[in-house]
Amino acid sequence: MQSKEEIIKEMQEITKQMVIDDIEENPDSENEGFDCDCCGQYKMLAGSVGYGEYRLCNDCVLLAEISFKLGKIKNIKELIDANEDNRLEGMCEFLKQEELKENN
Repeated sequence: MQSKEEIIKEMQEITKQMVIDDIEENPDSENEGFDCDCCGQYKMLAGSVGYGEYRLCNDCVLLAEISFKLGKIKNIKELIDANEDNRLEGMCEFLKQEELKENN
C-alpha cells in the first residue's frame, strides 16, 4: 500500500503532466481561462478537468484526486462544499478590488 507521501507525489506528477498534455494538444488552452467551480479563482484551462457539471482547475484536481485516493471524500460535491468559504472570501476580495479601481 502506498504511503500518503507517495500518493501525493504520484498525483502531483500526474496533474503536472495533464497540463503539459493539454497544452501540446491545444496550445490555446494555456491562454484560455475559466472560473474554477471549487476554488472560485480564474485559472488556466490547461490541466482542468470536468467532473459532471463541475470544472476544476489543475490545483483543485490535484486536491480532489488526493482526497479520493486517501478516502477523504466520496464525490466532488463534498470538496466543493468544503471550499465554499474560500470561494466567498475570493469573491469578496474581488469586489473590494473592483470598488477600489472605480474610486481611483
